[in-house]
Parts: sequence; structure tokens; C-alpha cells
Amino acid sequence: MDFLPMQRALISVTDKSGLRELCATLARENIEIVSTGGTWKAISEAGFAVTSIQDVTAFPEILGGRVKTLHPRIHAGVLADKDQPSHMHVLEELDIKAFDLICVNLYNFAEALKKNSAPGDLVEAIDIGGPTLLRAGAKNYHSVLVLPSPEDYPAFVQECRNNHFQVSLAFRQKMAVKTFDLVSRYDALITKGLSELKIEK
Repeated sequence: MDFLPMQRALISVTDKSGLRELCATLARENIEIVSTGGTWKAISEAGFAVTSIQDVTAFPEILGGRVKTLHPRIHAGVLADKDQPSHMHVLEELDIKAFDLICVNLYNFAEALKKNSAPGDLVEAIDIGGPTLLRAGAKNYHSVLVLPSPEDYPAFVQECRNNHFQVSLAFRQKMAVKTFDLVSRYDALITKGLSELKIEK
């Protein structure tokens, strides 16, 4: 797919910089927004229509937020190849809606390291659902756009304005490359941080 129309977005961000402006852009084009926990609250309080992830999965966020987006009704919507009729048939059969935009940034593990957090707190700063969504969206960049950082929002908005709210394959590939680089550096930081922890007894 050369140009991907923007119809449905999944937003789950730790860094809420630029979130209001991004949602305003999406709202003007009637793009559906699905969100999680604190992000859902921030978007809702800013006055934008937003669907809770729990309304999509029909399952609550559990384990203190460790499990929110790890669900087939989310990941099938992220990983479906829109150029594959068999994929789209499965979504239709199971009443799953595809996503076009995955806007996710990660728990701030670097900040937890800098604060010399206790081992338990450091472990809680390891993001699982975020990298999983980012990797899924980046893998499926032919059908999905990934925005891994607030610094990417202006380029996304300009891309949409240039192409009548469709996003080019070149831009999606660029964001996919950036995403895989970001996730690999995040994992490397976690590896370093955990390797330097003293064994808990």
C-alpha cells in the first residue's frame, strides 16, 4: 500500500508532550482514538473523544497495569496486512478493527537508573507492552504507521497535510527504522542496568 489512510489510532504514551496537539489533529479528521490508562485519562480530560482499551478487549487492565495491550484484539489490529484479503477476512470474521497509527513511547527506564531506584522499582520501569506494540507496528509498516516519540508528531502532521491525511510508504518505512533502533537501544540500556544490579537475597 503506497498511501495509508488514517482512520484509527492507538495512543499509549509515557511522555505526553504534544499529545493535545496530536489529538486535535486526529479529531479534526474524525480519526478514532483508542488509548490506555493514564493516556486515556489525559486525552479525555483534554476534551477529545477516546475509546478505552478495555472497551476494545472486553478485558480489564490487570497486574497493576503490566497487562493492558497484550491481547489478540489489539495485536491482530496492528499486525494485519491490509493488502492480504485473508488477513482482512479474519478481522471481519472476528469483528476486529485494524489500526492505522500506533503512537507509543516507553517507560523511562533511563530516569529510573539515574535515580538509583531500588531493584523492584527498576524492574517496574521495564516496559513490555510498549516495545511489543512498537515492534509489531514497525514490522507491519506496509499497513501501519508507528510514531515512537513526540518529536515525530510535527513531521506526521505535515505528512498528513501534504497527502490529504494519507501517509506515504516512505514515511512509514522511515518511522519503522527509527522504531527498531529505539527499541534496540532501550533493550541495551535495560541489559546494562540489570547486569549492574546487586543480586537480591
